[in-house]
Amino acid sequence: MAKITRSISAKKSSVLSVPKKVAKKAAKKTVKAGPKRVAKQSAKPKPPWTPAEIREAFSRFRKANPEPKGELEHLNPYTLLVAVVLSAQATDAGVNKATRALFAVADTPEKMLELGEEKVREYIKTIGLYRNKAKNVIALSEKLIAEFGGEVPRTRAEIETLPGAGRKTANVVLNMAYGEHTMAVDTHVFRVGNRTGLAPGNNVLEVELGLEKVIPSEFMRHAHHWLILHGRYTCLARKPRCEVCLINDLCRWPEKTV
Repeated sequence: MAKITRSISAKKSSVLSVPKKVAKKAAKKTVKAGPKRVAKQSAKPKPPWTPAEIREAFSRFRKANPEPKGELEHLNPYTLLVAVVLSAQATDAGVNKATRALFAVADTPEKMLELGEEKVREYIKTIGLYRNKAKNVIALSEKLIAEFGGEVPRTRAEIETLPGAGRKTANVVLNMAYGEHTMAVDTHVFRVGNRTGLAPGNNVLEVELGLEKVIPSEFMRHAHHWLILHGRYTCLARKPRCEVCLINDLCRWPEKTV
């Protein structure tokens, strides 16, 4: 009988040891999962900006910088178009360094074609993707002469047909060269629109359309410059300078430092 009793006890102890381990693991998972569930439940959508708040924000931008300027150097609509095409995946400072000498000798489509693709490459070789960009500059110059009389067209659809030019390029040219109320959304404007809650969107088009919808017409001439400069120098990607932000009291970002 003693042998039988010991074997049964041993079986009981071995069976009971498993649930304890399982229970510990389950307890750990419960502890880890708890805060996540609570965080999701407590998270609330940011309230949209009121028209009065939007007007106040852009009034402050205008007061601080009445005539904001784009930082890409250019001489006319054509050189602006070329500069914007060259600025893709490059800094404005880097583009300016290359185009000062280029535009001194080729400030029209005709002069650019006379220069030729090989020489254009030499001028812009410090810019990323310069080979493909030189090809686009020559191709868009040819198309401007063949289809638009050597002039930069005044519609977004027409500009978008030019090699190397997309929607953002068209918006920049239309705004800066022709004074159109367009909203060019780059990485800075996209970040500001989403972070502040001014015009959240999953892609640049959503942010662009959102901004155009909420910004009063009187501010649209310079709106994209104000937002670009704000994102470039204040609402930085990694360490936003909330302490000097003109609109920190209006911003909806939950992590702002002031």
